[in-house]
Amino acid sequence: MHKIIIEGGKELSGEIKISGSKNSAVALVPAAVLCDEEVTIANVPNISDIDALDEILNHLGATVTRNDDMIKIDSSKIENKVIPEVISKKLRASYYFMGALLSKFKKVEMYFPGGCSIGARPINLHLKGFEALGAKVQDKDNMFVITADNLRGAKINLDFASVGATINIMLAAVKAEGTTVISNAAKEPHIVNVATFLNNMGAKISGAGTSEIKIVGVNHLHSCFHEVVPDYIEAGTYMILASIIGKKVTVSNIIPDHLESLISKLEDIGVPMEIGIDFIRISAPDKLMATNIKTQVYPGFPTDLQQPMATLLTQAVGKSIINETIWENRFLNLNELNKMGATTELLSNSKAVIVGPTKLHGKKVKATDLRAGASLVIAGLVADGKTTIENADYILRGYEGIVDKLTNVGAKIKLEQSNE
Repeated sequence: MHKIIIEGGKELSGEIKISGSKNSAVALVPAAVLCDEEVTIANVPNISDIDALDEILNHLGATVTRNDDMIKIDSSKIENKVIPEVISKKLRASYYFMGALLSKFKKVEMYFPGGCSIGARPINLHLKGFEALGAKVQDKDNMFVITADNLRGAKINLDFASVGATINIMLAAVKAEGTTVISNAAKEPHIVNVATFLNNMGAKISGAGTSEIKIVGVNHLHSCFHEVVPDYIEAGTYMILASIIGKKVTVSNIIPDHLESLISKLEDIGVPMEIGIDFIRISAPDKLMATNIKTQVYPGFPTDLQQPMATLLTQAVGKSIINETIWENRFLNLNELNKMGATTELLSNSKAVIVGPTKLHGKKVKATDLRAGASLVIAGLVADGKTTIENADYILRGYEGIVDKLTNVGAKIKLEQSNE
């Protein structure tokens, strides 16, 4: 494990260039196994989640070449082997191999996926979708064996607009016979990005980005070049930070339309912004005002920005209320913020109150998951004194070059190996 050490209280100024989307890339890499030739994916973030997916690809026998932000994947000679728990548990997104391998081989065997501890994170919607396509699902001591004599298109209505289930069913349906229609589909930008990638390989998918996605099965997917969409969660994290201690911080290489819910909320709080075609420039106002936040599926306020936003609200005047509707265990960062001087209270697993502004002080804290870690990085940069964030590997899962990016805009921050 690593730790991040921050000397806080430094005003930030300059440009932060946003990397490719973590949530998109972790679906695109497994999707590449559907191709019968080599594919090239550009703007891939250099994060540990991609390293873990690379490990799975190598286990299956794919040929993987990585060069800077480019990855080439040749799956023409892969073997459909069991994906062992030691690598599947490294990240939640390993479950995308379920849909991809089921589609390609009509059989997949792998252990339950891992990831951050932010709730129960069941995959029942994924499995119900596979069964609707004609697959049989068996759970053997936490290992899933999913088989199908044949996959056939079906009408599938999701009980909840799940990103993971939408993508996984889309992957499984690409080579199914006939037409599949996913109703109440998730609409996130990375779903559009994955659908575009599949279409570039010869798939027939329409409706991505709306609540109904239509997939007409094909027999063959060919080589293509594809680019990962910019990471709007990474962008949002740095926008939140700039709103507290920024002076003309430019967050670049973004798609502002993907950030509409955050932009609207920051405007309510009193943050002035200059919005360009592919950038947003922010300077912290003299006063931040309290607000209420309710996480929702896209295009609502993202659950992945709830924890970073909690740190901002510790500096806002008044009482703020956060309602978390997506994950039931996404307030673990509040205990750590309280150690640093915040005034927060957990009313239930889904509701918290934050009263501000409060002075934050550097402390030794622990990242409990990826976005909680981002929340603590923001807190450490705002606080006076030294903050040490243990379990920083969680942060490295989703933020490419975070130490370098923040150093370049004036932060005093470093990454070290932890001895604990």
